[in-house]
Amino acid sequence: MKKTILFVILIFVLSSCSPVATQIAPSPQLVNVYVTFAVQPWLAEVFDCAAKSNTAVNMTDPDSADIVLRIGEPDGLVTPAYQIDTEEILVVTHRESNVQNLTLDEVRALFGGRGDPSVQVWVYSSGEDVQEVFEQAVMAGRGVTSFAKMAASPQQMSDLLNAEKDAVGILPKHWQVGDARIVYNAGTVPVLAITKETPEGAVRSLLACLQK
Repeated sequence: MKKTILFVILIFVLSSCSPVATQIAPSPQLVNVYVTFAVQPWLAEVFDCAAKSNTAVNMTDPDSADIVLRIGEPDGLVTPAYQIDTEEILVVTHRESNVQNLTLDEVRALFGGRGDPSVQVWVYSSGEDVQEVFEQAVMAGRGVTSFAKMAASPQQMSDLLNAEKDAVGILPKHWQVGDARIVYNAGTVPVLAITKETPEGAVRSLLACLQK
């Protein structure tokens, strides 16, 4: 009888010492993302959606990206594109500038080099999405003056438009800060998430969240 009791106790002790199986969380799936300067205000939303879908976001170059976020549709787009929001493209000047509200023809003249010579026009490089949208929506094939100065980003553009009284430039609405004045609204364009192919897995989940 004593042997039986000892055997039962031994079995109980051994079973209580057995390792408990732990549930291991799945590793986050990696999604490579490229965001243009103009779309940086949406970065917080990208990372928030990534956290909700157990996705790790790697910021990379446009050629390596699974998702490219930009404003406006690029020329010759042949891959899938999904609208996640909208953005307004504005012509903005310093609050003390003599430039008042402009018509489309006046904006074309100013950025084409035929406006008030005391006004300094600011643009972006031809490869930036905001510049492409402006040239499509406003200039309609007309060239921008060679005397225009070039801002490296919407942040730099916003800073100088708030600092230089004779400056007029182009800003996405999300970048309009300070006391700079809007003198022309070029219209609303989509904020796009562009993929190389039909999205699947983590890419699809991230896009679905961004579209909500």
